[in-house]
Amino acid sequence: MSLKIKAAKLSDVILEQLENMILEGSLMPGEKLPPERELAKQFEVSRPSLREAIQKLEAKGLVTRRQGGGTYVKNQLEEGLTDPLFDLISKHPESQFDLLEFRHALEGIAAYYAALRGTDTDFEKVQSSFDKIAQAQGELTQTAAAINAFHFTVAEASHNVVLLHLMRGMQTLLEQNVLQNLTVLVQKSDVSEQLAEHRKVLLESVINGNPEKARLASNAHLAFIEEALLEAGKERSRIERSLRRTKQQ
Repeated sequence: MSLKIKAAKLSDVILEQLENMILEGSLMPGEKLPPERELAKQFEVSRPSLREAIQKLEAKGLVTRRQGGGTYVKNQLEEGLTDPLFDLISKHPESQFDLLEFRHALEGIAAYYAALRGTDTDFEKVQSSFDKIAQAQGELTQTAAAINAFHFTVAEASHNVVLLHLMRGMQTLLEQNVLQNLTVLVQKSDVSEQLAEHRKVLLESVINGNPEKARLASNAHLAFIEEALLEAGKERSRIERSLRRTKQQ
């Protein structure tokens, strides 16, 4: 008795290709899909087959159609911005340090694999995102966004889709954490200079292809931030006690 192997439906093959593009970051959250005509030409398929694949993608909740035309990759980040749990975490007194601990694991391993697997194109992107930190010219919100983008570009260079999507889903909290840290630490010029130097060591370790040095550089950078924040907290407490004594006198 012979078993016939059923040929995969063309739309399912296209669907798989589109899913891979989303998973690997070729199609980013919030990005508009190219016109059907262009995609059909790219995949060398008919437009009806492509349209059927996109409909299946929409049914899976991976893309959404917007009023006025166009199909977009669903942006889970937009949903995260209104997630009550994210808001609760961000307001928790210990969240700043909890997120630093989380970043130790996440960014350290991302830096390791970026140095191990990154391509020349990846390294050009990492260098470009690093340069944009200086271009922010010290404006806190823009600097925080640039720093966060730098770490995300390193994660992209790791070619680990789990790391990439985990960091993408945490972007709001991570950027907020960077901004909170900067708000406290930017008041000390020596600390700011040390942070910039740490990021430079991390950059060089990644683009020079030194995985272990990249991981250690990432961890050393975050450990320094934690220590500096704790010291700033102690200093703030001393000042507050001094002010209270002055008022009592």
